[in-house]
Amino acid sequence: MAKMSSDTLWELAAAEVQRQQSEAGEGPGGETVCERSVFLIGSKAGGKTSILLRCLERDEPPKPTLALEYTFGRRAKGHNTPKDIAHLWELGGGTFLSDLIQIPITPDSIRSLSFVLVLDLSKPNALWGTMEKLLNVAQAHVEKVFSEAQKSKPGGKRQKAAHPAARVLPQDYPDRELISPFPVPLLIIGSKYDLFQDFDSDEKKVIRKTLRFLAHYYAASLIFTSIKSESLMSKTKSFFSHLAFGLDRGKTVSCDSSKPLIIPAGSDSFSQIGSPPSADIDITSLHAKNPKDLWKKLYERVFPSESHSEQRELKDPAKDPQYSEPQIDAMRAQKDQELEQYKRNAAKSWKELQLEA
Repeated sequence: MAKMSSDTLWELAAAEVQRQQSEAGEGPGGETVCERSVFLIGSKAGGKTSILLRCLERDEPPKPTLALEYTFGRRAKGHNTPKDIAHLWELGGGTFLSDLIQIPITPDSIRSLSFVLVLDLSKPNALWGTMEKLLNVAQAHVEKVFSEAQKSKPGGKRQKAAHPAARVLPQDYPDRELISPFPVPLLIIGSKYDLFQDFDSDEKKVIRKTLRFLAHYYAASLIFTSIKSESLMSKTKSFFSHLAFGLDRGKTVSCDSSKPLIIPAGSDSFSQIGSPPSADIDITSLHAKNPKDLWKKLYERVFPSESHSEQRELKDPAKDPQYSEPQIDAMRAQKDQELEQYKRNAAKSWKELQLEA
């Protein structure tokens, strides 16, 4: 008679689950499958979807992003090897739906998470407000999730985990003590460069220097691009693939004022960027709290912020033209009229009852 195993059914089941979990990150031949998450945020109608589709080499027309959308990309490391996976999230609506930023930021995704901030260069008045709102919300959620993940495991033991900023900032990073790095890798894309080229030279100088300052301040990479330029999209794809699949982003660096900016993180410095373009403004009169606040005040002297007006316009998404549906909108208008008529009749009836009383 065969000897019975001393393991109980539950112990065997637990061992099987542990084995499957240990193999979940491996391909058929034992090769590790790497999974990363990339979150695209930025200007409303700034070209995020178009850029994403081009980077994924998908030949399909872009559609307006409805709230928060998910897709994924896969790339093989070599012949007959398992494909790495990139989980790709995109937030629509500019800053209006910024509360949804928290959804893809989880304890599981935080270790391999990166952000792509797409800023529409053709709308400079909304640029700073969009950047500030979205990055502030994203950073708050990233730091919150990371803090919670550090506290304890189910067994009560504290996790020994490095802060995710270490993934972004090497020890020899330029101006390391003067900047405030974003807690996970960040790529800033200035979109619609083809329209930006038609701007006044002084205006272009302000935008270029300001974005260089912001990118360096957040320890981010910066690239200007246009979906109408194959060359620029090729370079943009290299930066994107670096975040999504860990590929080499190339060594191209361009700070030339007559060309699109291409500046990998760590390739710039405050001394190269220079002082903010102040023109004839007395800087001391601005009462800036810190260097970033000074750049903001000077930038908004040239391009007054439109972030508040954008939020007012988007207060009712049902009236947003990018989500228009003629038949549904016509029915909605009819129902709105009926509701207003009902309110008027109800108010009239109430007044008559009060008079009778």
